[in-house]
Amino acid sequence: MVYVAPIKPLLPEGEQRVVFQNITWQGYQQLLKVLGDRRAARITFDRGTLEITMPLEEHEFSGRLIERLIIILVVELGLTVKTMGSTTLNRADLDRGAEPDNAYYLKNQPLVAGRKVNLATDPPPDLVVEVDITHTDINKTALYASMRIPEFWRYNGQEWRIYHLQGNTYQEVLSSPTFAVLSKDKFYEFLKIAQTDEVKAEIDLRSWIRDIIREK
Repeated sequence: MVYVAPIKPLLPEGEQRVVFQNITWQGYQQLLKVLGDRRAARITFDRGTLEITMPLEEHEFSGRLIERLIIILVVELGLTVKTMGSTTLNRADLDRGAEPDNAYYLKNQPLVAGRKVNLATDPPPDLVVEVDITHTDINKTALYASMRIPEFWRYNGQEWRIYHLQGNTYQEVLSSPTFAVLSKDKFYEFLKIAQTDEVKAEIDLRSWIRDIIREK
């Protein structure tokens, strides 16, 4: 009898990545200028390491759903928001730059409402979201902690991790400091339902939040 090992299901390919080493800040800036703003690829730079990421369907699908979830929470909880999307967060003083999947001003929205953000003088976004389904060579937690982003979400297609800035480093926490009402189970449930019916996922989430608010 011949033993045949079970075949593990292949995880969806979320991104295509290209990494370059020993790149200067000036070289990184020149590349941003050459590629321009109207592109699908996202660029991350971390002290000489430059990573170009081309999001594929699984990545984009997850990123868009997480954005919808955040906006639903903002609306239903009566918060304010300035959506930054994948705006380039450049910090020449740190020799680092990033284009996250989603970035938001929430608590600090009144400080930047109605105008263009200047990271040299304005606070950083309150929340940054990264979808990293495939391996990345850049330490995203160290990168965003150095930029003083208060809250950082990472999603790898299966697991949602929440990081809260405490001092100079992130601590992984069980619930979002911004959206304490949102449990991990509800996050996963929303994404699961949205796989087959995005409208139902949104209706169910809004109804769930409203029930919680009424019970308070």
